[in-house]
Amino acid sequence: MPPVERYPELQGISREHHDGLLLCWKIRAGTAKGVAPTRIRRYCRKFLREHLRPHFAIEEDVLFPILGSHHPDVRRAMAEHRRLQRLINGQTDVVIALSLIEEELEAHIRFEERRLFNHIQELATPEQLVEIERAHSSLTKPIKEERPEDVFWE
Repeated sequence: MPPVERYPELQGISREHHDGLLLCWKIRAGTAKGVAPTRIRRYCRKFLREHLRPHFAIEEDVLFPILGSHHPDVRRAMAEHRRLQRLINGQTDVVIALSLIEEELEAHIRFEERRLFNHIQELATPEQLVEIERAHSSLTKPIKEERPEDVFWE
């Protein structure tokens, strides 16, 4: 599927989806290398705290209201946000949880990029687009600036 042309105001938050897809790749790479699942989960929990929660907050507070809380795609995305947080922070079997995180996060990102963000982009007013860009630039830090302590995927 060809990439979607995003409005400039949505590009920053859309780019963060790439970082989420990289997390999925890191989980797969670490698993294939036989890295202890607890190490991978520890990284996932840090990624949730530092990147996913702020990303989810911007989506839920600024983007999703454009469509409304009763829109089926918004309801689905909100449910998936909750599910991903439970999987990452949960106490279920770590091997099963990592497999589910990797699969469900990738599917969630694909859904948002291919469907939900397209709807938002179609309906957002110029003022809402400016607010999205402002919120994103004030609440997030680029993941590229840091080098994780544990690079289990290398």
